[in-house]
Amino acid sequence: MTKPQARWTPAERKILAALDAPIEVQRWLNAIAYDPEPGTASPRRVMRERKANCFEGALFAAAALRFHGRPPLVVDMRSWNDDDHVLAVFRRDGAWGCVAKSNYTVLRFREPVYRSIRELMMSYFDVYFNPIGQKTLRAYSAPFDLSRFDAESWMTTGEDVSHIGGALDRARHYPVLTPFQIKGLQRTDPDLVKAGLMGAKIKGLFKPKV
Repeated sequence: MTKPQARWTPAERKILAALDAPIEVQRWLNAIAYDPEPGTASPRRVMRERKANCFEGALFAAAALRFHGRPPLVVDMRSWNDDDHVLAVFRRDGAWGCVAKSNYTVLRFREPVYRSIRELMMSYFDVYFNPIGQKTLRAYSAPFDLSRFDAESWMTTGEDVSHIGGALDRARHYPVLTPFQIKGLQRTDPDLVKAGLMGAKIKGLFKPKV
């Protein structure tokens, strides 16, 4: 067991050991509460408090995937007139998939069938919308390796780790649309918006500009 992995308590290792496939990590995240509060808790605190926002969920998922031998990678999705989103990404047989915590039902798990990170990101494009149906995804980062923060015990610390989000925000991002394409975007079908919002158990977290 590596030094970062050795910091888990027996109870934490029992939880992580049971999450032996990415879909099991996703199901665990789906079962806990969505946390609208500012700040960023470590994976240890997420396990103790049983709540997470999307960034905290991505950190937890990356830690859980790492427990089973995968690198702890996250990708930032940058939006316009909406909240950004963060995913924990993984590869199987050379293809990318991801795990994510979201109060939108359509912004969660993706099977590892995408040949590139861009292809994975574009699987979200038509379902990345705000409550008034605007399609809001504008850019994404390259996979960001959280192991660079091992010296700070990012997985198990009791301190706020929001600075990791700042580092991720400063990472290189790649646009998904041209200005011409942005001007031509249509609103999302209202039925799809309703379906996406089925997972929003806490209302009023984001108020978009009309």
